[in-house]
Amino acid sequence: MTEIKRPFEIGIYSFVELTPDPATGQMLSPTERMSNLMETIELADQVGLDVFGLGEHHRPDFISSSPVTILAAAAAKTKSIRLSTAVTVLSSDDPVRVFQDFATLDLLSKGRAEIMAGRGSFIESFPLFGYDLNDYNELFTEKLDLLLKLRESEIVTWAGKHRPALFEQGVYPRPHQEKMPVWIAVGGTPESVVRAGKLGLPMALAIIGGMPERFAPLTDLYRASAEEAGHNPTDIQLSINSHGFIGDDSKQAADDYFPSFQMMMNKIGKERGWTGITRQQFEGSRSLRGSDFVGTPDEVIEKILFQHKIFNHQRFLIQLGIGTIPHAKMMRAVELLGTKVAPVVRKEISE
Repeated sequence: MTEIKRPFEIGIYSFVELTPDPATGQMLSPTERMSNLMETIELADQVGLDVFGLGEHHRPDFISSSPVTILAAAAAKTKSIRLSTAVTVLSSDDPVRVFQDFATLDLLSKGRAEIMAGRGSFIESFPLFGYDLNDYNELFTEKLDLLLKLRESEIVTWAGKHRPALFEQGVYPRPHQEKMPVWIAVGGTPESVVRAGKLGLPMALAIIGGMPERFAPLTDLYRASAEEAGHNPTDIQLSINSHGFIGDDSKQAADDYFPSFQMMMNKIGKERGWTGITRQQFEGSRSLRGSDFVGTPDEVIEKILFQHKIFNHQRFLIQLGIGTIPHAKMMRAVELLGTKVAPVVRKEISE
C-alpha cells in the first residue's frame, strides 16, 4: 500500500453559543455574537489555520441553525481556510437541498466547502421538521446514500422510504471541486465507525470526555472496516475533534475557560441525566491523558502530538471555548492556535 502524505491540518469548530457571561450574567445580542464570530473566522484564516467548522443546532442557546449561510458570508471574507459544518444533521434535512447549498458555498469559496454529516447529538431538529425519532438510524443511512449519489452524478435516479424518488433528475449547481468532501462525524458508536470505514469516507471522531486511549479501538475498527471493504486504509482521513482553550498562561486559560464550560456542560448534563462537572474533574481532563485541550500553546502541542501517536490522525479540530468567553480572549486563543501551535505540530508530524 502506498501511503498518501498529507500536511497535518488544524482548525476550529463552533456551535456559536448565545449564553450569559457566567461572571456578569450579561448576554450579547445575536447580531453582536454573529459579528464576533465573523471576526473569529477571518482571524483563523489570516493566521493560517486549515479549517473552520460550524455546528447545526435548533435551540435558544446556539444561533447556528443555518451553518451554510454563515459559511457563505465567511467565504467572502476569507481566502484559504476550508469551510465546513460540524455537523450537518443530515437525518432531518433534505440531501438534495444540502448538496445544492454546499455546491453554492463551494462556488463562492472557490473550492473550500466541506460537509461533515452526522446523525445529531441533539434531537430538536426532528420534531421541528416533522421526522420521527424512531427512524433515527434509518433516516441517516438513507439520506447519506442519496447525498453520496448526488456527489457522484449530475443526473440521479434514486428511491427511498423517507423522501420522494428521483428519476433521471439533474441537481444543480455542481460544485467547484470535482468531489466535494463529505466527512462522517461519530461520537463513539461502533456501527457509525464501521459505516464510515466501509464507505471509505473521512471520519471525525469527537472525544469530549474520558481518556483518549479508550478510543483507539474505534480508530482501529475504522481502518479495518475500510480495508475489508476494499479501501486503502492509509488513504482515508481521520480527524479528532475536542474541546479546549488556549492562553499565554496555563492557569489563566483554565480560569477563563472553566466557568462558561461548567455552566454549559452542567446545563446540557441536566437535560441528559449527567452529573455536574467539578473543577477537580476539569483539571484532570486537561492533563495530558485527559480529553480537554486547555492551557498554553506548549501544553496543547504536547497533547496533540501525544494523541497523534495513538490515532495517527490527519486533522485536529478544537471547539475553542464553550459558552461565553470575552471576545478579546477568544481572538487571542485563535491567534495562539494559528501562530504558535499549528506550525510546531505540522513540523513535528511531517518529520
